[in-house]
Amino acid sequence: MGKQGSLACVGLGMMLGAHLTPRALGRIEQADVVFVAVSDPLVEQWVQGMHPDVRSLQPLYAEGKSRHDTYREMAAMMLAEVRAGKRVCGVFYGHPGVFAQAPHRAVAMAREEGFEASMEPGVSAEDCLYADLGIDPGEFGCQHYEASQLMFYRRRLDTSAYLVIWQPGVAGDRSYRRFSTPASHRKLLVDLLAVDYPLDHECTIYEAATLPIQTPRIERTSLGSLADARLDAQSTLVLPPCKPLRRNEALLERLAAIDSPA
Repeated sequence: MGKQGSLACVGLGMMLGAHLTPRALGRIEQADVVFVAVSDPLVEQWVQGMHPDVRSLQPLYAEGKSRHDTYREMAAMMLAEVRAGKRVCGVFYGHPGVFAQAPHRAVAMAREEGFEASMEPGVSAEDCLYADLGIDPGEFGCQHYEASQLMFYRRRLDTSAYLVIWQPGVAGDRSYRRFSTPASHRKLLVDLLAVDYPLDHECTIYEAATLPIQTPRIERTSLGSLADARLDAQSTLVLPPCKPLRRNEALLERLAAIDSPA
């Protein structure tokens, strides 16, 4: 018999009231205690109306405080209630498993300790990006990188596919304590990308709409102008392909030989 406490981490989606799935709503309503981590106070207020015991995780963030410490504290707060035998629901912005360390950490910890733990998917910024920008990742392929990780490690870019760079507003932050980095840091990102892309290559700065009355931010600029562009915490950078797909003639010949009648 499993332990009594349980954990479910769910996503609210990107747009207030429009993306919540029935499964996520059911998890919230059936919980004994609900923890919420969303950046918009209107969204938090909306969640407060769904359950009598909703506790905000947002105060754990602080300027100058490492986000890794914040994520550990979020997981610890949720696990404390799970260990007390309660049905806990963690509610997160967008998809609870996309650019969200605390839900993954909490679910893993709960499972390791023998508790039932699950994650319910939600509509993510990536889903909205495909719809708003009219991108089909199956057409040319699509590669995704977090901006700082792309800078800190040697990665091979395929310029015949779309390139999606997440969190360019904090590009180059080695401390995990900042909510933004200056243009000098973004210039290093531009320099890195300029190895593979021309400086006049078009880029799109994208931000999903979070309220029904809003429209998404879709701002076109050039790679060379990116360092001075406004990049916020929720901004995502999209570079379309700059080279055509190249046929793999050798492999195609081998396939033709396999498919040809004996």
